[in-house]
Amino acid sequence: MKSTDWHGVFPAATTQFNADHSIDFDGSQKTLDALIRDGVHGLVVMGTCGENNSLDADEKRALLKAAVEVVNKRVPVIVGVSEFTTRQAMHFARDAQNLGADALMVLPAMVYVPTTNELETHFRQVASASTLPIMLYNNPPAYRVSIDLETLKRLGDVPTIVAIKESAPDTRRFTDIVNACGDRFIRMAGLDDVALEGMLLGAVGWISGLTSAFPVESVALVKAIQSKDLEKALHIYQWFMPLLHLDAEHDLVQSIKLSEQIMGRGSERVRPPRLPLAGERRRQVVQMVEQAAANRPKL
Repeated sequence: MKSTDWHGVFPAATTQFNADHSIDFDGSQKTLDALIRDGVHGLVVMGTCGENNSLDADEKRALLKAAVEVVNKRVPVIVGVSEFTTRQAMHFARDAQNLGADALMVLPAMVYVPTTNELETHFRQVASASTLPIMLYNNPPAYRVSIDLETLKRLGDVPTIVAIKESAPDTRRFTDIVNACGDRFIRMAGLDDVALEGMLLGAVGWISGLTSAFPVESVALVKAIQSKDLEKALHIYQWFMPLLHLDAEHDLVQSIKLSEQIMGRGSERVRPPRLPLAGERRRQVVQMVEQAAANRPKL
């Protein structure tokens, strides 16, 4: 199994699109390369921010191939497995391994709300399709299902399930996971506006949306936490917080991509049914990003 020494900042990278909504492979590669050059420790591609479920099956494979190519083993590439059926998820997991992904971030099957037995079975069957390490993705507000602690404990006998991205807004989950499972699973903070709390409670890394717009500050925040410089960490976190709240909203993808565009790091184009932000909401986000850019903390 590939290395799972996952620490630090892992941007939930966006997928870039051309004006006709086809994938901008060159733009997507440039976005990933720029993040690596700015010091991130890994990349999550084709997660929520990567608009996974807006991509066709062939597009997902082509985009993963392009990501692996540009990253060129400089950092781990974790790819989202977000499908409508277990069978489709197994097929993509198998293909992702063949295309060079370093790990999988596995979501519950889309749309259908499973029982705990169905959820556990889905994860076990997807894990059986490859030998790649797996990070489960728990995001109850977005996907209407929570990976309960008993299910997580039972999944402890699957050797390739090694981590959990915790995006529940209740940070007590981090402590509950440790109490239920000890150190069996790597914990990753997955919701931007409780990321510091998650890392103080044992998460070793941060899978972040707004890092795509402000990677240097994100890396500095995690470094400060890891070095126990809480004063510096709080200073950066408080500056960042207005933007971090965007990650908890239903239009997080549009907000993050607009933030990238303002910071010269990508395009705000999204695929329908998403549409770029407009009107008052767009004005609000532009103002927030511009204010943050004008008052960046000294690092």
